[in-house]
Amino acid sequence: MKTEDFNYQLPEELIAQTPLEKRSESKLLVVNRSNTELKHDRFSHIIDYLKKDDVLVLNDTRVLPARLHGVKTETNAHIEVLLLNQYGNHLWEALVKPARRIKKGTIISFGNGELKVKCTEVLDEGIRHFQLIYDGDLQDILDELGEMPLPPYIHEKLEDQERYQTVYSKVVGSAAAPTAGLHFTKELLNDIKAMGIHIEYLTLHVGLGTFRPVNVDDVKNHKMHSEFYQLSKETALKLNQAKKRNSKIIAVGTTSVRTLETVYKKYHTFKEDSGFTDIFIYPGFQYQAIDALITNFHLPKSTLMMLVSAFASKEIIFNAYEEAIKHRYRFFSFGDSMLIK
Repeated sequence: MKTEDFNYQLPEELIAQTPLEKRSESKLLVVNRSNTELKHDRFSHIIDYLKKDDVLVLNDTRVLPARLHGVKTETNAHIEVLLLNQYGNHLWEALVKPARRIKKGTIISFGNGELKVKCTEVLDEGIRHFQLIYDGDLQDILDELGEMPLPPYIHEKLEDQERYQTVYSKVVGSAAAPTAGLHFTKELLNDIKAMGIHIEYLTLHVGLGTFRPVNVDDVKNHKMHSEFYQLSKETALKLNQAKKRNSKIIAVGTTSVRTLETVYKKYHTFKEDSGFTDIFIYPGFQYQAIDALITNFHLPKSTLMMLVSAFASKEIIFNAYEEAIKHRYRFFSFGDSMLIK
């Protein structure tokens, strides 16, 4: 299976640069896997495709303002650091530019020295491990010194930083937003609950995989980076109950999918669990955890294109993308949405 098989041509003007004024007014393309039918709608009507006792699973991760601009203390050279994963007390994995300047022992200072980082390990592909040195609360320091780590295809300035957070974001730790959830408003979630639809939360902190392209010819040779996830006992119980009564489990976003399928593959049921997952889902993968998926439109040749192609089929997904381009849907993080059922 070739990476090039998941390529498609997208007019650059369809890459959404800013969020819509109203979150739920994005377009919704409904994809029926059983009969391949496509339907155009608005996300505000998502409730029309849900039934009483369905379970909607949302990722409650919150994005850190984790992009930092600092200087090497030795030379004053400018360095950009993107914090990715916390893996110990004051120890972080980070992506660095320009990486060649950062050796083991290098110290980078941010702001007026409120935050410093010392390189403890040099890894491939621009990755470094740092010890963070600071006084006070790290969240407060990042709020002051950091920037929201918007993807590289977004060139417009984001006026309201909260628009790159879901309305239900809670657990701080992501390097990118779980963008399928950006379409929900608090009012829409309340309407969904009022219909007798269960809303459950899990956590997956989006990490390096979001920023890494697939740069191998053969899909099977791609190495996924791991991301931290957590599924609570309460959510696991609700999901197992849904399975027993044959209610549908609808994952909101590929991050929710990866968490649910990781846990189900591990235990053959839903169970309280946390850890790091490097699950790689591409055609041939046997889904066991979910029945439907709400997602955005993904980059060509990305692992996310492979994941959705595994859930429907490559033919169905590419046909849907062709239809979305024809109807001028907005693509990627601030773009429109898709329901695959």
